[in-house]
Amino acid sequence: MKILADESVDFPVVKLLRCKNFTIDYITEIKPGISDDQVINLAKQKERILLTADKDFGELIYRLNKVSAGIILYRLPGFNNKQKARLILKILQDYDTDLPGSFTVITKKQVRIKKISS
Repeated sequence: MKILADESVDFPVVKLLRCKNFTIDYITEIKPGISDDQVINLAKQKERILLTADKDFGELIYRLNKVSAGIILYRLPGFNNKQKARLILKILQDYDTDLPGSFTVITKKQVRIKKISS
């Protein structure tokens, strides 16, 4: 699975996913400071699922009808970086075929996956 990690993603999450052989580009390393609109366009152009902790991407998808290869938004207050990384890894492994083309929200209690209309 190919992923583009937004700047809001903690580096330990990126590091663990790379160690588990995920192909991951990290905005912080390749184009720091670009707008959310540019991030989502880059993810689509590179055909990568966007991993983020930034709720603004929901508005870009649903209100402004931006096209996306998929978005994974995690909302995990109270989790340390190691816990976040482990949970995100588990979701990526357990739901790998459901994530492309979907808007996925990961919280402490649930995973919601909704296909994005094109």
